[in-house]
Amino acid sequence: MKTLRKTNSILMFMLMVLFLLTGCKDKVQNNQNTDSTVNVSYSEEDLYRPNFHFTPKEAWMNDPNGMFYYNGYYHLYFQYHPESNVWGPMHWGHAISADMITWKEQPIAIYPDELGTIFSGSAVVDITNSSGFGEVSNAVPIVAIYTNSKKLEGDDNWKQTQSIAYSNDEGKTFTKYENNPVIDNDKLKDFRDPKVTWDEKRNKWVMVLAAGDKIMFYDSKDLKKWNLLSDFGQGIGGHGGVWECPDLFQLPVLGTDESKWVLFVSINPGGPNGGSATQYFIGDFDGTTFKMDQDFSLALNKEHNYWIDFGRDNYAGVSWSNARTKDGSILMLGWMSNWDYAQKVPTEAWRSSMTIARKVQLQKNDNGYRLLINPVKELAGYRSTKYKKENIAIKGGTKIIDSDAIDLASAEVNFNISDLKDKGFTFKLTNKQGDTLAFGYNNSDKNFFVDRRKSGKTAFSEKFASHVSKAKRTSLSPDLTGTIILDKTSIELFFDNGETVMTEIFFPNAPFDKLSIEPKDQELVLGNIEIHKLNIN
Repeated sequence: MKTLRKTNSILMFMLMVLFLLTGCKDKVQNNQNTDSTVNVSYSEEDLYRPNFHFTPKEAWMNDPNGMFYYNGYYHLYFQYHPESNVWGPMHWGHAISADMITWKEQPIAIYPDELGTIFSGSAVVDITNSSGFGEVSNAVPIVAIYTNSKKLEGDDNWKQTQSIAYSNDEGKTFTKYENNPVIDNDKLKDFRDPKVTWDEKRNKWVMVLAAGDKIMFYDSKDLKKWNLLSDFGQGIGGHGGVWECPDLFQLPVLGTDESKWVLFVSINPGGPNGGSATQYFIGDFDGTTFKMDQDFSLALNKEHNYWIDFGRDNYAGVSWSNARTKDGSILMLGWMSNWDYAQKVPTEAWRSSMTIARKVQLQKNDNGYRLLINPVKELAGYRSTKYKKENIAIKGGTKIIDSDAIDLASAEVNFNISDLKDKGFTFKLTNKQGDTLAFGYNNSDKNFFVDRRKSGKTAFSEKFASHVSKAKRTSLSPDLTGTIILDKTSIELFFDNGETVMTEIFFPNAPFDKLSIEPKDQELVLGNIEIHKLNIN
């Protein structure tokens, strides 16, 4: 009996071992079969820190400030709250770049003082030392002009004045002017964001300053004493919110000997797709007064579609001083967010980034005056892996490329469609988690669009993905061109050679890994598409 029991026990043990081994093998096989559907855990840094758009290492950032070019470097200062990831007491953060693409963050440049925190403003290269601040031989002073904003008693009660500071080490450190403020103010609550430019024809400095619902113009010979000249804007253009962050510059009209003055005015709220945005006006400046061009005024009054960007995420954009291209174009960038939700986006270590740097030109055709805005040429220097196809017949949903070929989190896409007529199309960026960012052209209403309603994380703000963003096509060309700049959490669209621009951010649950296109209503021929991996980081 003992022998039989022992034998039975051995048999049972062997069967149990065999069962366990078989079960473990099946379990391993099952796990191997499901590996492809297991969600990968991404850190905030890996998933959302842009590859090539500037972000501070930590904390809150908004408007670009004090941008100038000197001695081989582009300087970008920015509204910065170093103690938090939401808006607070403003400082001027600082970053530099040799090409406007790769940036190196610097120490904080200007701190708050007894006159208040340091709001937006500008900086100029005082080549002739008109200010008298130049103290070092063979060095040109950099003069920053900014708003001091001091909280007073009561709700939303501020005293805003204009002050200056100077640098004799090429913008690394600044000394505040002992007689600040240079423009005092006891009447206006909103009185801020001075942008100063050199008026070469009249040999003087000119300042544009936002004052509630208008722009005020000042001039100066030495950057210290300022004279009020005129104002512009009441009842003109968009007035859904307060006017902010103006810019004034002259541009040549492409293909002519004519030139016109351009005035940028940011507005919050009141943008074409909700929240904050930047509008522009075309006209003439006689050294005292800005007056809109008559044809431009008529077109504006008929339909206001004069925005530097119709997307929801480009605000407070201004130009670099002391920086022009050979053809006279200006260079600019903006803050890539929107006051509707900027303080709620799902990043914790830092908040906000800047747009790609852009070149701004002015054209005039049968459609009147209109700006053309495109990525700066320096971006092309980072192109690497290339994918190109021509004459692709699109009959239904068609995959163009996936991340096995090119990383879609750092890419440039250029395409064209000949003889657009009544054709429409939708590009889609997708991932295995089911997130989709859709964008394209709707032939039924002649609108470009961006739809981020299913792009990933959207619930952090009810305003983030409440509707599809749209932009009316204004080009009269039968052919359509497009440039798409993709980073981890942003898309920048430049249609019709930059005549219509849309910039939007998004927060997918995993990187987008496929780009596809589908036509609307009828077959579409994609005449040419060229995709480049951007090696930036």
